[in-house]
Amino acid sequence: MEKKIQELKKEYEEINQELQRRHSGMSPSEGGFNSEKIRKLYHRQSELNNIISKYEKIEKIKKQIKEDEEIIKKEKDQDLIELAKQELKKLTEEKKCSEKELADLLKPQDHLDKKSAIIEIRAGAGGDEAAIFAADLLRMYSRFAEKENYKMIILNISRTDSGGIKEVIAEMNGQNVYRKMKQESGVHRVQRIPITEKSGRIHTSTASVAVLPQAEEVDVKINPTDIKIDVFRSSGPGGQSVNTTDSAIRITHLPTGIIVSCQDEKSQLKNKEKALKVLRSKLLSQKQEEENQKRGEMRRSQIGYAMRSEKIRTYNFPQDRVTDHRIGKSWHNLDKIMNGEIDGIIEELDKNENEK
Repeated sequence: MEKKIQELKKEYEEINQELQRRHSGMSPSEGGFNSEKIRKLYHRQSELNNIISKYEKIEKIKKQIKEDEEIIKKEKDQDLIELAKQELKKLTEEKKCSEKELADLLKPQDHLDKKSAIIEIRAGAGGDEAAIFAADLLRMYSRFAEKENYKMIILNISRTDSGGIKEVIAEMNGQNVYRKMKQESGVHRVQRIPITEKSGRIHTSTASVAVLPQAEEVDVKINPTDIKIDVFRSSGPGGQSVNTTDSAIRITHLPTGIIVSCQDEKSQLKNKEKALKVLRSKLLSQKQEEENQKRGEMRRSQIGYAMRSEKIRTYNFPQDRVTDHRIGKSWHNLDKIMNGEIDGIIEELDKNENEK
């Protein structure tokens, strides 16, 4: 840690010197300055300042802890010893919190983490029960969004007669949504007795979740000649009010073969806008995966299509237990979890990612 901090301090000083040269009218011999470079320098300066300040705070706390330990060990005055013990307890907790914050600051940042997200949920194996489980997952994420003051908007949904969901695409808007939600990508499995099961037999069903960083037009440019747009009539349960006109939109991205459909709105234009939003996010996700492969990253991408084939979590209702198989950890009180209380799971996954 000490070696890493010294390297960062050196980088911090070099950035300060470069910015000072800029302000004094001087510029490095190579390349000069431009506004984009200056913006990045200031951003990096701020990052490094936060890291160094946090590290120095921890070192100061360690020094105070050592002083209190010496007082407890050598002092005769019981009142002074008691005060030192109280302060030691407070400092130990403060040190623990500061070290966690420093670990977060040192973690390599994914530039997509601050973005909103596109969430796709699809029923998998298990027939009607799988569709009902998909609806349960949508409700779980919707409740989580409410709790976090995020805004969730349905872009496209296909319901079943049993009240389940074949497929739903939604956007979750807010700060750092993608960072919190990205590790939800994968196959979710449920084990429970369906309402329709008369013999009391436990069924196993699945639903797949894909979480994509929400892309803006500046992130992904789509050439109009690269897409094919088909118009068709909306259909399916819940679509009675929209299926009287050809308002549904299907967009095919010809270079990649990605197909996106949207039929949730009465307006053909609104369906097209929503479909393009999803397409941009899929293309950004694909671009990110390609970049990860080129950099030869050791850790696997948390987004994309490969994750959908992997079972990441099991919701076992008879045993009132949720198990995340990636970290081998379980939680109880399923009712609360299905009601959006997934903060603990997200924190453990984030902690595991930090350690890796």
